[in-house]
Amino acid sequence: MPVMSKKMEVAEAKCAAPQTDRAQLGPRMKGSDILVAALEREGVDTIFAYPGGASMEFHQSLTRSTIRTILPRHEQGGVFAAEGYARATGRVGVCMATSGPGATNLISGIADAYMDSIPIVSITGQVPQAMIGKGAFQETDFFGMTLPIVKHSYLVTDINDIPRVVKEAFYIAQSGRPGPVVIDIPKNIQQLETQPLWPKDVVLRGYSPIVRADDLSLNEVLGLIQKAERPVLYVGGGIISGNAAEELRAFAYATQIPVVTTIMGCGAFPETDPLSLKWLGMHGSAYGNWAVNGEPQAGIAGADLLLAFGVRFDDRVTGKVEKFCEHGTIVHLDIDASEIHKNRKVQLPIVGDVKDALARLNQLVQANPLQKSFSSWHAQIAAWKAKAPLRYQVTDEVLRSQHVTDFMGGDSSQVILPQYAIALLYELTKGEAIITTGVGQHQMWAGQHYNFKFPRQFLTSAGLGAMGYGYPAALGAKVACPDRQVVDIDGDGSFLMNVQELATAHIEKIAAKALILNNQHLGMVVQWEDKFYKGNRGNTYLGDPENMKQIYPDYITIAKGFNVPAERVIFKKDLRAAMQRMLDSKEPYLLDVITPYSEHVLPFIPAGKTINEMIYE
Repeated sequence: MPVMSKKMEVAEAKCAAPQTDRAQLGPRMKGSDILVAALEREGVDTIFAYPGGASMEFHQSLTRSTIRTILPRHEQGGVFAAEGYARATGRVGVCMATSGPGATNLISGIADAYMDSIPIVSITGQVPQAMIGKGAFQETDFFGMTLPIVKHSYLVTDINDIPRVVKEAFYIAQSGRPGPVVIDIPKNIQQLETQPLWPKDVVLRGYSPIVRADDLSLNEVLGLIQKAERPVLYVGGGIISGNAAEELRAFAYATQIPVVTTIMGCGAFPETDPLSLKWLGMHGSAYGNWAVNGEPQAGIAGADLLLAFGVRFDDRVTGKVEKFCEHGTIVHLDIDASEIHKNRKVQLPIVGDVKDALARLNQLVQANPLQKSFSSWHAQIAAWKAKAPLRYQVTDEVLRSQHVTDFMGGDSSQVILPQYAIALLYELTKGEAIITTGVGQHQMWAGQHYNFKFPRQFLTSAGLGAMGYGYPAALGAKVACPDRQVVDIDGDGSFLMNVQELATAHIEKIAAKALILNNQHLGMVVQWEDKFYKGNRGNTYLGDPENMKQIYPDYITIAKGFNVPAERVIFKKDLRAAMQRMLDSKEPYLLDVITPYSEHVLPFIPAGKTINEMIYE
């Protein structure tokens, strides 16, 4: 049976009668207690939950549970934290909210998890069944509202279904191509009592998440490699969600094929390795883009074979999609059949689990080693790396800017470029930290100037591009990985959208750090204004127009109001010591670094354009 799309793969699935563990029948329990017990059985250790009228019963049950309940200060913060937990571990992240606005505040996070294939289970309270459809207080059709942005969803109408629904939800969320699942439970169901039957397994007709690539296609891949002169591995988030990073590295080393990732794939292959081309696309490395698409102005060809594993040919990667790797043979391997030919027609489509497929490819290569080298291709890539490395410098425009006059007293020698701050963070953390980001210029610079060595090290809202993601995600990652350094690299605009989660960090003693690259503007929009709108500003200044010589808002005062240590750095000479203090802190910490707004992210390929339009210096 063919694999259905992530959106539809379980929409029509019906549950066969599962086996139940009658030996474990216990006393009668309330629906809310059954839900919490079911979560415990799934190994849940943390839930990010904000209470309300329709979910109070759940919270009462959680007070009697071993599960750690973390109270975010906004439901959006809770779902982003659940995502951070899931992205950092690969396990299902769990969040909970009440009905109506509590539930709708989860929507951005659910959509983000859907776009980036992140396994989360979002549990919401609902008004009593008798009130559904009557416009009751805090009623929304959350089941219907979230249908386009979930892998599957449930509206529980029978208390006896709760054990099965929870078990199915966790199985669906983390199997196959991962994604978000919603469980909506009316309040009267939470309050009823029954004797629960605990299912031992999950049987879903029509849902077949275990898919293996066929042998013929894998042998054909090796044949194509044998014929190729300029092969490139183009890999994405599927490598990370499929836990296939080890197999990818073995395959790249055995074949000596250069590796370029998507931004979702950062860390799937160590960016410190000579075979790494970092990531490609709109703001990816110039040499990564050239390796795939060639350098037309110089008459140099790009890849003649593109091995696209666990990617979806996103528009931010391809630009004008029909011109993407225009002259190469493309192999597309993905667990989700709906992604094949969706954005880019390919010559060899393969549907299968990427970890299994790479393991079998490695066996084939080991049995039949390649009888060729790609030395001339490596030399060309080395020349491209030398021509356009990811670099930065203080430009004349920055030196002449009002930033130097207003905030630095004219001392232009002490300008802190955002790229420098990230490179310094990389140095001080030895490249070992888990990095989260908001969305904007700082996100792109974090991807460029922090070299990621491990999967699940770079946690960012890639597909949806949700501002406000960074700090809540850092909280979730730090809860999941308490012994790792976790730093949110954020912009002043993005950080403000969920600034209230500083309270969560302090009260819950979650030592996630926030490095704010503060340019007083919506930097990415400003960059587009400069490029496409002749610098006309359309509501992109975030400071106080009546007092432009002061930093606004004052994040230091805000952080102190939450009892979170904080400091501001304006001069380059002060940054290293301040950043070290942040990293050494055993508490959450905010470091506000003032940077110029005139800086642009380069390289830059305008949306819908080709490699010919790339600006890289």
